Amino acid sequence: MNNKIMLDYLSALAENNNREWYHAHKNENKEATLQFERLIQELICGVGAFDESVLHNVPKELTFKLVRDTRFSHDKSPYNPSFRAHISSRGKLPIPVGYYVMIKPNGGTFLGGGLFADMFSNATAMVRDHIVAHADEWQSIISDAEFKKYFTVKGAALKNVPAGYDKEHPQAEYLKYKSWYAEYFITDEEVCDDAGFLKKSVDIFRAMKPFNDYLNRALQDFQMPAR
Repeated sequence: MNNKIMLDYLSALAENNNREWYHAHKNENKEATLQFERLIQELICGVGAFDESVLHNVPKELTFKLVRDTRFSHDKSPYNPSFRAHISSRGKLPIPVGYYVMIKPNGGTFLGGGLFADMFSNATAMVRDHIVAHADEWQSIISDAEFKKYFTVKGAALKNVPAGYDKEHPQAEYLKYKSWYAEYFITDEEVCDDAGFLKKSVDIFRAMKPFNDYLNRALQDFQMPAR
């Protein structure tokens, strides 16, 4: 495993974000992609030590393409110069929530977890209702020392507590949220320390597991919309 190969390739792609360069450097792409898949396999094994639900995954089935969908974007650059993967009991689907990794040069690398997607209104309602019913458990998880060492809860949020929910609820602030996630950023120098980065990633994902588990209990009856 050589994480520097990934960062070097992605840095070059960011500076030459065009189809001509991309196709002229297929060998570098292949090698960097291989390194990322090796990293994901190591993470599956590391996370699997405390969350066996991820062990069946195959790395290449968890990764996202570098090619961007530019149809509805002002940014027409064809590639997203980052390697991304989501490791969960059901692969890279956004629900159930799992362990997200993005490798991106210049300090853009981060480890994440929780519900990033806020386009599923029924998923948002499920989590809100679960927080209402299990407020003390939510507070216990997000105020745990190991969680707070790495994370604060983030997410898209409304200005006010939505209709139908108690404005005086002890977790009213989190009832405003439409998504609930945690992320921890990592420097390029740390990423290039292959063994150190792997160990730190596994430690961070272990600290994230109670947060993910709580959200997945809330979302256990969620059905992905048919395409």
